[in-house]
Amino acid sequence: MKKRYEPLDISGVSTYPIAERKNKVSVAHDFAKPVKAGMSVADLLAALPKQLGSQALNKVIDAVVAARRKGKPVVLAMGGHVIKCGLQPVLRSLIEADVITAVALNGAGSIHDFEIALIGATSEDVGAVLHAGTFGMAEETGFQINAAIKAGVEKGLGYGESIGRMINERELPFRGESLQALCAERGIPVTVHVAVGTDITHQHPTADGAVIGQASYTDFRILTSVVSELGDGGVYLNIGSAVLLPEVFLKALSIAQNLGHHVDHFTTANFDMQQHYRPLTNVVKRPTSGKSHGYTITGHHEIMLPFLAAGVLDRL
Repeated sequence: MKKRYEPLDISGVSTYPIAERKNKVSVAHDFAKPVKAGMSVADLLAALPKQLGSQALNKVIDAVVAARRKGKPVVLAMGGHVIKCGLQPVLRSLIEADVITAVALNGAGSIHDFEIALIGATSEDVGAVLHAGTFGMAEETGFQINAAIKAGVEKGLGYGESIGRMINERELPFRGESLQALCAERGIPVTVHVAVGTDITHQHPTADGAVIGQASYTDFRILTSVVSELGDGGVYLNIGSAVLLPEVFLKALSIAQNLGHHVDHFTTANFDMQQHYRPLTNVVKRPTSGKSHGYTITGHHEIMLPFLAAGVLDRL
């Protein structure tokens, strides 16, 4: 027979004055300030509550500003969705202000950036054309990208610089919106990291696996060189890449440490619409387990990146 439980007598429970309790949130220190019309960027950021995401955002902004004042790298690693959101003008403002010192893209980001430079548009309707067998088969995209990286490999260049140079040399109509072209023009490292079979350019008859691999491997070693200088104040931002770029970053960091570069006392942050395992583990947590700091910023890129850029440029 099961035991029957009677309601517990709690009349003897002890309590204490609330004045003795430690609280994590207070009006005096943590609440937001009133929002008013005509506020400056500085005023708006200062008005945010000193809690959770807003606190993390302000700390990331401070870390980026401190890095550039110290002459340390600020690396921007991005997935393709960031490019599709039309954020190039925002990112360009950071590059032109010498805030971003290196850019890393996945293959999709590189393709979207090229197509924007070529025709001022990108991102086809995959669902509408997949079953017709035409998805990813735009001739110019595959032919010109594959030709550019082949020519670049012959010169010892990496993937990103090869495409950036091609965009500038051919004076593509919308090259002013291309991050790869801007970086190539300014001599800023722009690296592209691909997995064979993941990009539409791999579907084309002009694709050459050896060329793709060599171009991307050159870029991996370039990024590793950049990562080796992150210690003592640098910043690494992963934006919208859930798998590939976090894995690339972890391996680059491992090589840098293996070769004797002391990469510690730096800052990482992952910006995304939802937080995933690999960015959290391979960008925010594992690399910062020493004396570094990692932050997560959750939100839409088209909102959070302009906010980040405005805060950085204002404080600089």
